[in-house]
Amino acid sequence: MVKAIVGANWGDEGKGKITDMMAKEADIIVRFQGGANAGHTIINDYGKFALHTLPSGVFYSHTTSIIGNGVALNIPVLIEEIQSIVDRGVPKPKILVSDRAQMVMSYHVLFDQYEEERLGGKSFGSTKSGIAPFYSDKYAKIGFQVSELFDEETLKEKTERICEMKNVMLEHLYHKPLLHPQELMKELLGYRDMIAPYVCDTSAYLWNAIKEGKNILLEGQLGSLKDPDHGIYPMVTSSSTLAAYGAIGAGIPPYEISKIITVCKAYSSAVGAGAFVSEIFDEEANELRTRGGDGGEFGATTGRPRRVGWFDAVASKYGCRMQGTTDVAFTVLDVLGYLDEIPVCVGYEIDGEVVTEFPPTVKLEKAKPVLETLPGWKCDIRGIRRYEDLPENCRKYIEFIEEKIGFPITMVSNGPGRDDIIYR
Repeated sequence: MVKAIVGANWGDEGKGKITDMMAKEADIIVRFQGGANAGHTIINDYGKFALHTLPSGVFYSHTTSIIGNGVALNIPVLIEEIQSIVDRGVPKPKILVSDRAQMVMSYHVLFDQYEEERLGGKSFGSTKSGIAPFYSDKYAKIGFQVSELFDEETLKEKTERICEMKNVMLEHLYHKPLLHPQELMKELLGYRDMIAPYVCDTSAYLWNAIKEGKNILLEGQLGSLKDPDHGIYPMVTSSSTLAAYGAIGAGIPPYEISKIITVCKAYSSAVGAGAFVSEIFDEEANELRTRGGDGGEFGATTGRPRRVGWFDAVASKYGCRMQGTTDVAFTVLDVLGYLDEIPVCVGYEIDGEVVTEFPPTVKLEKAKPVLETLPGWKCDIRGIRRYEDLPENCRKYIEFIEEKIGFPITMVSNGPGRDDIIYR
C-alpha cells in the first residue's frame, strides 16, 4: 500500500512529525522531490532533529529510506546528514539512492547566490541551496545524473561542455570567477566515491516491494501553494509539491497511491516571499510566532522567522483539492490555547467581490481576508488522546474548519512529540 504525506499550504505544516509517526507502520519511506532547501523538524526518543534530504522515517531500524529520482540530490549534504544522526546514537539507516536522481553541483549553489544578488530587491526569497539552477539545468538537459558518475569517458567530455556554457554567464552576466573542467571532474569523482554504496534502480526496487504488499510512504516537501503550476507563481519552488508527482518522482504507477494525507496547520505560516492573504503583523504576529511550533516559527533550514497568519480556509481548501486529499492531519492545534478569540479567513475580497476559490497570483495580490471569529478554549490541550476529551470550543474549531475545507480531518496533532496525536 502506498500513502503520500504532503502539505496543504506554503510548507512547514508539520509533515516531518506525521511521517515520523506513520513510519512506525511503514517498510519504505521515499523522498520524491525537492532538495536540501527545506527541512523537517522531528522530535523523538533520540532528540530533536532538522532533516534536509533524508526521509523522516530514518529513525526506525526496520525501514528503508529512498532518495527518489525526482530529488535534487546534494551528495555531501546527504552524507553529512547520515553521519550527523549516527553521531547522535541513531542506528545507521538503510538508504537507497536512485541511479536516475540528478545532483546539485557546487556551481548550482553559486549561481543561486549570484542571481539573488543580481536581482536585489526583486529576488524570489531563495534559500540559496542551488535548487532553481539545478532544476533549470535538469530541464535544459544539462544536469548530471547519478548513473553518469560511473562512466568516466562520457563524464570528461560533458564537464568540458558544461564549463564552456556556464562560463559565458559567469563572465558576462555575473562577473565572477570561471569554472575549470579539471576541478569539476574532481568534484564529480568525489561524489561518485561518496554515493556508490547507496546507488540502485529504486524504481524496480519499489515495483517489487509493491508486489510483495509492502507499506510505502511518499514524503513531500513544502506544500501545494509552492507548486510551480498550481502555487503562488513565481514565488514557488522548482519541483512539483503535489502527491500526483510522487508517482513520477519515485518511479511508481499513479494508481498505486491509495491514501493522500494532507498536513494542514491550525493557523498559517510561510517562509519566503509571496502573497499571503491571512498574514498578521507586529505584536499579534510575534506572540503567535514565539508560541508556534516547537521553539517557535523559524525555518528548519534557514532559521528565518516564518511569516504567520490565521487559518486560511480558501487556500487550504484549494491546497487539499490539488493534493487529492483522502485524510487531513491537522497540526499545532495546542498553540492556539492562549487566544480568547480565533479569527479564521473564510473568503477573499477582490475588487469588491468576495470569493472562496483560490485565485491565480495576479488577483491574489489584491485580496483582502474576510474573517470569521470563533471563541477560543483558553487552556492547554497537550496530553489529551481522545477527541471527546478536547474542550468543546476546540472541537467546534476543528469541525468549523473541516466544514469550510470540505475534507475529513482524521488526525489532530496537539504537541510536538511522536505520541501527541488524536485519531478521529
